[in-house]
Amino acid sequence: MLASLKQIFRPQAAAAHFPSVPEGERYYVIGDIHGRRDLFETLIEGVEADDVRRGDAAKTTVVLLGDLIDRGADSAGVIRAAREWGTRREVRYLAGNHEEMFLQSFDDTEMLRHFLKHGGRETVLSYDIDLGTYNALTLKELQDAIHRIVPMEDREFLRGFEEMIVAGDYLFVHAGIDPSRPVEEQRRSDLLWIRERFLRHAQPFDHVVVHGHTIFDEVEDRGHRIGIDTGAFRSGRLTALMLEGHERAYIQAVDQDGAIRIEHTGGQ
Repeated sequence: MLASLKQIFRPQAAAAHFPSVPEGERYYVIGDIHGRRDLFETLIEGVEADDVRRGDAAKTTVVLLGDLIDRGADSAGVIRAAREWGTRREVRYLAGNHEEMFLQSFDDTEMLRHFLKHGGRETVLSYDIDLGTYNALTLKELQDAIHRIVPMEDREFLRGFEEMIVAGDYLFVHAGIDPSRPVEEQRRSDLLWIRERFLRHAQPFDHVVVHGHTIFDEVEDRGHRIGIDTGAFRSGRLTALMLEGHERAYIQAVDQDGAIRIEHTGGQ
């Protein structure tokens, strides 16, 4: 009897805190696209359909986590599609390390050499240059060529990308954060490039960090961070995370033998 009374009057533990975005807001956060325009355009359709299904009670924002370009076949097409999407709904764009390499390549030949080795070749070939011409050019001649073939509007669009976005209990970045620094003191180099120091950190951050940059076979939800780069360019799976209130759900564009479909997991 005494034990039962002790149980009844035991102080209750504080209610668990479930991360949320601000009330009245809905976010769709999309991982690294890497030139897969086919997956991206299908995912746009999937996001738009999901947004309609959920209703207009919330203000919707789309966030692209960076690395729109390189490795896949149509980086130029992804840039056009991303920019066009932003003309008809609220889309915010985060800078990835591949966008940074691309932009620096216009003036730095050593960076251009590095860029080409890490997927930049496919980006250049997605513009108005054929493979034969590409192969015949010296590095300096190729640098001159990208000044001609890459529209200034594409370069200005990429230069305007943000470094981080805070939404309630969530922080959206491309690569991750330096665990030793507060959010307001993060360095651009870490936000775009960090890997092991961030991934190995097991303690909570001030925000749940939603990031791309590092490829996982499936979404990696570690509680304090969520990695949503599912390797679209090689796996054929591009992921969007939907956040509204405390809810999380996933929408994926999945390529199976050339047929692309939408898959939903979690949420309502």
